[in-house]
Amino acid sequence: MSERITAVKGMNDIAPPQSAHWEWLEQRVRALLQRYGYRNIRTPIVEPLALFVRGLGEVTDIVEKEMYAFEDRLNGEQLALRPEGTAGVVRAVVEHALLYDGPKRFYYMGPMFRHERPQRGRYRQFHQIGVEALGLAGPEVDAELITMAADLWQQLGLEDIVLEINTLGQPAERAAHRQALIAYFEQHRDQLDEDARRRLYTNPLRILDTKNPAMQALVEQAPRLLDHLGATSRAHFETVCALLQAQGIAYRVNPRLVRGLDYYQHTVFEFVTTSLGAQGTVCAGGRYDGLVAELGGKPAPGVGWAMGVERILALLEAQQRLPAAPVPDAYAIVPDAAAWAQVLPVLRALRQAGLQVLMHASTPDGLASMKAQFKKADASGARYALIFGADELAQGSVAIKPLRAQPEGTVAQQVLRPLAQAQQWARELAPTLT
Repeated sequence: MSERITAVKGMNDIAPPQSAHWEWLEQRVRALLQRYGYRNIRTPIVEPLALFVRGLGEVTDIVEKEMYAFEDRLNGEQLALRPEGTAGVVRAVVEHALLYDGPKRFYYMGPMFRHERPQRGRYRQFHQIGVEALGLAGPEVDAELITMAADLWQQLGLEDIVLEINTLGQPAERAAHRQALIAYFEQHRDQLDEDARRRLYTNPLRILDTKNPAMQALVEQAPRLLDHLGATSRAHFETVCALLQAQGIAYRVNPRLVRGLDYYQHTVFEFVTTSLGAQGTVCAGGRYDGLVAELGGKPAPGVGWAMGVERILALLEAQQRLPAAPVPDAYAIVPDAAAWAQVLPVLRALRQAGLQVLMHASTPDGLASMKAQFKKADASGARYALIFGADELAQGSVAIKPLRAQPEGTVAQQVLRPLAQAQQWARELAPTLT
C-alpha cells in the first residue's frame, strides 16, 4: 500500500454534512446581496505579487509575514496566492475598464491564503464573502454596506455581534496623525514591545491595534486621529453614524480601530463577537478611495467589506442556528438488478418533478438484501421508501411506504402508484415533503 498523502496543515477538506451548511449560508448571503443590487465577480486565486505589495502596503503584516509568494519556475514571474479579495477585484476593474459606464457593485466568494499558525477560526486556507462598491463616494454607501451586514445577522438569527466603527480621515490627515504618533511613541520607546518598535517608523498606526496588555495604557494616551480631522472628514463620518442611527443600527465608536491594510481611509468598521474567543472579528471593511488610482486606474472611490465564512459558521454552530442536515425525500429500494431498466426512468421523472430521490445501488458485493436496504432507507432520513419489488413491477407499479410520522391528511400507509404516472404522483407528493 502506498504512503498516505494528507492535506496541507491549515488547509481543510469540507465534506458532507458540513458542506451543506456552507451551501446554505452561501445561498442566504447571495440572495441578500442580490436584493441590494450587488452582482458576482470572480477573480483568480493566483495574482501578480506586485498587486498585493502595492495595494495592501509593503510593511503590512500580510505582505511581510503571511503571504504565500513564489516564483513561476517556467517564466520567473513573481506570483502570490491571494491573501484577501479587494485588491484582485480592483485590479480586474482597472484592467477591464469596468467603470467606463458608471459605478459598480460587486460581490465575491472564495478561498484566501495566509501563512500563519492554524487555530480555530484562523486557517491558512480560509474563505471569504466580500462586497465592493466602486465609483460611489457618499457616506450613504458606507451606511448601505454596514446595513447589509446587519441585515444578514438578523436573517441568520445571530446574536452577540457588535458593530465598531471609526474614521481614518484622508491621506493628509493620516500623515499628520502618523507624525504625532511617531513623536509620542519615541518618547515612550522603553515601553514598546518588539512588534511596536518594528512598526514605529514604517506603520505606527498599527501599534494602536496591539493586543499586548502591557501596552494598553500607553496606547490609550496616544494622539487621536479624530483630533487631526478636517471638516470634510468629520462630516463624512458624522453622516455615516447618523444614517445608521436612522435605521436603528447600534454601534460604538472605537478610535483605536485602524484595520491592517494601507488602502483604507475615511470609514472603517468591524463586526465583533465575544462568542468565538480570540477570533472575534466576523466581518470587517471600510472605504479605500485611493486604491483604484494606486493600481493604475483613473481615480475612483471604493468601499467594501469581507466576512469570514468559517467564523460565521462557527458562530452559527455556537448559537445553535445551523439548519438540520438535508435528507432525501425518498429512498429507492431495488432488490433485483434486472429491474434497473424500469426503475431509472421513474427515478428520473421524480427528480424532474422536483423530488430528491436517493437510489440504492450495487456495491462490489452486489445488491443488499431487502431488509438491509430498508435499514439504509431509514438511516438516510428519507420520508418515503419507494419499493420496486418483483410483484410491484409485474403490475407496472411502485409501492410507496412512509418512513416517518406523516402530517394529517397525507399518505398514512403503503400504497401502490403506476410507474407510468410518476411525474403526476410526484407532484401530488411534493406538498407533503416541503
